[in-house]
Amino acid sequence: MSHERQTAIASSACQTENTAAIPPPNAIIADLEDHLKQVSNRALPIPTSISLQAQQFLRESAERFAATAGQFETPPASDKEGWRKIIAATNAMFDPMIDKMLSNAATVERRTIGGVSVGVGTPNDMQHQGRARLCIHGGAFTVLGGRYVMGDAAQAAAESGCVAYSVDYRMPPDFPYPAAVDDCLAVYRELLNEYEPRRIAISGESAGGNLAAAVTLRIRDAGLPLPGAVGLLSPALDLSSTGDSWYMNYGVDVMLTIRRRAGGIYVEERDLLEPYASPLFADFTRGFPPTFIQAGTRDRLLSDAARMHRALVNANIEAELHVWEAMPHGGFGGFSPEDREIRMQFLKFVEKHLAA
Repeated sequence: MSHERQTAIASSACQTENTAAIPPPNAIIADLEDHLKQVSNRALPIPTSISLQAQQFLRESAERFAATAGQFETPPASDKEGWRKIIAATNAMFDPMIDKMLSNAATVERRTIGGVSVGVGTPNDMQHQGRARLCIHGGAFTVLGGRYVMGDAAQAAAESGCVAYSVDYRMPPDFPYPAAVDDCLAVYRELLNEYEPRRIAISGESAGGNLAAAVTLRIRDAGLPLPGAVGLLSPALDLSSTGDSWYMNYGVDVMLTIRRRAGGIYVEERDLLEPYASPLFADFTRGFPPTFIQAGTRDRLLSDAARMHRALVNANIEAELHVWEAMPHGGFGGFSPEDREIRMQFLKFVEKHLAA
């Protein structure tokens, strides 16, 4: 890796001319396969330091991973029909989770805001009339649209005590980058007509964490007022996959088991290091809101979270990094004590900044 590339990562400044430093995909996959063989040959116990629900989730997920290891391969970006089949099958798997999310104490409706479809949740117990949550769902930039945003809005509204807006942004294979960021920005612009910016919190998980950071950069660069707080939960902030944990936790993270990130189909021919695609490489000295960052010790994106925290702190931006014991990417299924604690800790962070 060049000295210039190291400097770019250390300072979080975008250095698009250094894309040649990224190893070719075939070399990355070969390295990952060798690493997975080494991981498979050593014992990796389920820790007793986490809740019983989390232990059970890890145990069941590890069994599924072992049974399907090496069987899943994403199609090339050009195979749109192949992607549609994977997307449909993946979305169907989340129906039981969505049912639980929709059971939260909130009403939810679908609205068009700024030309974008949005799930809007209103809590049964409204505690913060002038406050809003702008939620951006995860799903590798390709899944969990549609019905999922309704559950997302219901859960966020009930827990936050304010209206929550979950963006059903456009996704590949038909709408690659920057369509999703454009949609999130359009919704935020409209929310400014109803809410003070300092009363808006933006949050997202995984790919949604990427988009939450990217849209905040777009907000800043468009000269719009920044939101009061940002939450990046298990965020995918470096689509070039240069972080240590992407390799070290391969085979350990029972949720993020793919060999390649979805950056190829999402960004297509664009530069992976563009700050709106990989927000880690932005210039944060130009400003950014107070930021809550979450990851787990078994999360393959732990390095993305850790590096983002350092980038923000080095730019004198208020940032908190919360790392959960033994947690894989995305948490322990959404309903463990640890998952609830993540959401409550973020709400404490929101309360600190939006109530000021």
